Amino acid sequence: MPAKKASILVAIFQLFFSLSGFAKFEKIQTDVLVVGGGTGGVAAGIQSARMGVRTLIVEQTSWLGGMLTAAGVSCTDGNNLLAGGIWQEFRQHLYDHYGTHDLATGWVSETCFEPHVGDSIFKAMVAAEKKLSVQYGWFFNKVLKSSDTITGVLFVNRWDDSLEVKARIVVDATELGDVFADAGAAYDMGMEDKAYSKESMAPGKIPIIQDLTWVAILKDFGTDTAKKYKPLNYDPSQYYCSCADAPCPAGKSYDASARKMLDYGKLPDSLYMINWPAHGNDYYLNVVEEKPIDRLKLYQQAKDQTLGFVYFLQTELGFYNLGLVDNYFPTTDRLALIPYNREGRRVRGLARLNVNHLINPYGQKEKLYRTGISVGDYPVDHHHEANGLSPKIKFPRVNSFSVPLGALIPEKIEGLVVAEKGISVSNIANGATRLQPCVLLTGQAAGVLAALSVKKKKEPRQANIREIQQILLEAKCILMPFVDVHPEDPNFIAIQRVSLAGILKGMPKPGEWENRTYFYPDSLVRIRDWEKAMREYDPSFPSGKSADTGYLTIKESFKALLVYFKASGDSLLNVKANNIIAELGDNSIINRRWESFYYLNNYKPNRNITRRELAVLLYYLRLASNKDWTLDWHGNFLPTRQSRKK
Repeated sequence: MPAKKASILVAIFQLFFSLSGFAKFEKIQTDVLVVGGGTGGVAAGIQSARMGVRTLIVEQTSWLGGMLTAAGVSCTDGNNLLAGGIWQEFRQHLYDHYGTHDLATGWVSETCFEPHVGDSIFKAMVAAEKKLSVQYGWFFNKVLKSSDTITGVLFVNRWDDSLEVKARIVVDATELGDVFADAGAAYDMGMEDKAYSKESMAPGKIPIIQDLTWVAILKDFGTDTAKKYKPLNYDPSQYYCSCADAPCPAGKSYDASARKMLDYGKLPDSLYMINWPAHGNDYYLNVVEEKPIDRLKLYQQAKDQTLGFVYFLQTELGFYNLGLVDNYFPTTDRLALIPYNREGRRVRGLARLNVNHLINPYGQKEKLYRTGISVGDYPVDHHHEANGLSPKIKFPRVNSFSVPLGALIPEKIEGLVVAEKGISVSNIANGATRLQPCVLLTGQAAGVLAALSVKKKKEPRQANIREIQQILLEAKCILMPFVDVHPEDPNFIAIQRVSLAGILKGMPKPGEWENRTYFYPDSLVRIRDWEKAMREYDPSFPSGKSADTGYLTIKESFKALLVYFKASGDSLLNVKANNIIAELGDNSIINRRWESFYYLNNYKPNRNITRRELAVLLYYLRLASNKDWTLDWHGNFLPTRQSRKK
């Protein structure tokens, strides 16, 4: 039968079944299935496909990007100075679209954009990947399992059709952790007590999640009066005290004018993102344990809260010229496609990040920073005002941080990687890891883990952490949150890897809304600090002048490594030791290598060595081969077959 006639018959067959009320059932086979095309999901899908693995994203809406786009939260929080990976690719596309790097149209963020522009960018990035495809309009229904291994997922749509996808690895990129919950993975939800979370400020086990927000995008219609939509049961007193210009008969109003409140989320093209927590459109609604498709009706309460706030702005605060934009979001109520969910389920993973790791990453028994796969720099930020039941928690000041790879892998379920906000973190730490750029980068790491698991025919828990990190670094992802060594730096990978080993640590500088960590590449290295760090990395490192407070020279660095390698009993390191001997005997050889291979300059043996130069030596002479000790999921070193003699 000719192909054209066959396609016509298929179309007629599908039309017959849709009109006759029969539900359709479709099956698809892929290597990596990403459930959810949200912020983490779209990054996971793109990265997986870039590694040459057949990847399918299944998304319930018609947009990609989740909270960045479909939820309308298009003024991003954090990582402005951590310009790496898919996060920076996305921003570069925004710069190209708007013709400027200055996207601080709203005061809440350095990166504000129109949600539909973000969706278009993600769709273009997806279309560029030959191994990646997307199915829209499908809601997660249930997992398919064999014993404790996920083999696929069953989806449904609004017309009761079904889609079955079989996959080698499934990535849970749902907003609320639907996949791992249905698979039987252990998870946490709500607040925790001190004994469990190991956090001194944990308030106790309370089943309260953060408020969600249903975002609206308003347009300035100039001198024209915008359309008004008054929701049922509208009560203006709900929005009292939302700003200094609002009525506030009993209480203290938020210290900002109505205009400043609007400019909070101002977007290009005279648009305003309405995502206001103080007596605005934050709303407490816990529908986490409901079926994804059943949540749609329950969400109307949150939508009414937002519609009421918009009506309040128009009628009580006099912004008659602002109104919901027609035909902006593909929704009948002109609101965002999905809510901004700040918190849902959190899987119990092979590693768990808590706020102590954010306060003092180097001082914990667990060295989770060594296993880092993404970064964030936002403080702990929880939204609990709307529910009125949450205890007051004094959140500590934290540092910029790394998310550990083990947080993406469930304790027991096989064939599954977790992205989005459902990774293994404490309730308090979730207030820092849930922000858009951090989730985007965590999703990219999930894509590497999923694709590599397929290619090596191994389970995610069998992954080599250093191998995952190296792939991410080569993709210009920042794994240690240094703001002064960028991915374009020729020594970027060397500095990142040496710091991930814990040898040359960063210097954190907490801030109010933008925490920073510095590497200080041009600083000098004290002898005692270098020997202490090397012995922490490897207790067999020979002690020398550990009491010396002077600075290490280039020549002393080479000689110390020579002694270390010769004493190791490692054949590979002995070869490198012989190379060092040869190079030290001929300054012209080492000078050429110093410049052409190490991308350094000014080789003078007796000069004090910088942190950058020492990192480069350690990387190329010790770490570049991926032979530094393998890690467990808590960042502890495990000896390899070529481990050194003690």
